[in-house]
Amino acid sequence: MSRELEILSIIENLYPEAHCELNFSNVFELLCAVMLSAQTTDISVNKVTPSLFKKYPDPYSLSQANIDDVIICIKSIGLYHNKAANLINMAKSLCENFNGEVPDSRDELMSLAGVGRKTANVVLAVGFKKSAIAVDTHVERVAKRLGLAKQKDNVLEVEEKLMKAFPKEKWANAHHQLLFFGRYTCKSQRPLCDNCPLREYCLYL
Repeated sequence: MSRELEILSIIENLYPEAHCELNFSNVFELLCAVMLSAQTTDISVNKVTPSLFKKYPDPYSLSQANIDDVIICIKSIGLYHNKAANLINMAKSLCENFNGEVPDSRDELMSLAGVGRKTANVVLAVGFKKSAIAVDTHVERVAKRLGLAKQKDNVLEVEEKLMKAFPKEKWANAHHQLLFFGRYTCKSQRPLCDNCPLREYCLYL
């Protein structure tokens, strides 16, 4: 077994039930929630989405929304003005270009306002059960600390190296498992190094 697969196997055993912690009931809600999650916590997003989704349950209603009304729903999270504008413009694009349906290709998803590669990959993996690895701050940090990527690598280079290191059928789950490891063990501040089963692989120590 390669070093990379040994690392993944240990993380799989640590967090076998790792999953998306955003609350949603369909792919449109997932897309909105992931867009809102930038630079804030999933817990914070889950507090604002119930009222948002009740008021705007589909792309058509959101596309017609007044930005101030959307801001009221999401004001407790960061960057709320930009996020509100992106949500409305994303919904307009869905209605105008995709018959109100969330597309299932990365390029089409990334054509939507406010949707970058990370958001597109989460929607592909979680919403459409496709093979994709989303690299957020947790995944990037873990990959670099464990030597799965170099410190100087950008987010796309980290993603490419993880895709090369792990079998395609493991990509979607690996994203969640690496994320959980970064969120709950290999934290940005005060990582739990003393109890970490990956100490021997770590470049951070």
